[in-house]
Amino acid sequence: MSTKSVETAPKARRPKANASAPLPPETPAGAAPPLGTQSIHRAVTVLREVAAHGMKGLRLSDIANALSLERPTAHRIVKGLVAQGMLMQNRETRHYHLGHVVYELGLAASPHFSLRELCQPTLQALAEKSGDSVFLMVRSGLDAVCIDLIEGGYPIQTRTLEIGGRRPLGVGAGSLALLIALPPDERARVMATNAGRLASFGNSTQSRLEHAMAISAEAGYAINEEDVLPGVSAIGLAIRPRQGTPYAAISIAAIESRLSGERRIEMAKLLQKEVRALEKKLEVESLRWE
Repeated sequence: MSTKSVETAPKARRPKANASAPLPPETPAGAAPPLGTQSIHRAVTVLREVAAHGMKGLRLSDIANALSLERPTAHRIVKGLVAQGMLMQNRETRHYHLGHVVYELGLAASPHFSLRELCQPTLQALAEKSGDSVFLMVRSGLDAVCIDLIEGGYPIQTRTLEIGGRRPLGVGAGSLALLIALPPDERARVMATNAGRLASFGNSTQSRLEHAMAISAEAGYAINEEDVLPGVSAIGLAIRPRQGTPYAAISIAAIESRLSGERRIEMAKLLQKEVRALEKKLEVESLRWE
């Protein structure tokens, strides 16, 4: 999906980064990366930001602005990533995209069990019973990444998310479910860090996110009321692991008229039932690896 960023007034000049580009979840709030890791930290953050914009990609100036980096610093990092095949540039648009090496590394990644494969029967059941689009999201630092998608009989004509697509935590129902599941201090840090990125994702704003969190807390599941794309709503629920914070979530998205009122409540009950059954299945699987 193409997104627009409209400026109505000159932006205040943001301070340039020293060692404090957006921090990964394991870095305490307010702390800089450990000595000697700043370059690695920045390079990974650049890759994540480019990945978050999918097929559209980002220009060098976009990367520098998004991460509050001096342009020469951003250029040096991007140049190094291009040289290693981690990024590539479209010569016509001048936009940077993920390179082939990222894809190759992804293929080589081999977790003990495939979350996507284990979740597929649940996604399939939800798509068949609801008739709508069902997404599997996992957390990746400050973002949520779509790792699977199954369409029901009433697919969304204009979809904003594909497999491999990234969004800041809180943007979209599955991503919002993951944000809500975080401990309060970490949730506040993620929201503060991602605040400047929301405008690049459809209708997302800080006020809409805060409103979505409030109504979601009351409902007991994540609710997206056209917060990303006009006419499209969604609900989401985090998959709770046996220990620790949820790292994955499932969401159902549909045109607004199919996911409001009594039907939304009905679909939420269906989602809760299927996700709770999946949690038991994943718990059994995880015990095999202990």
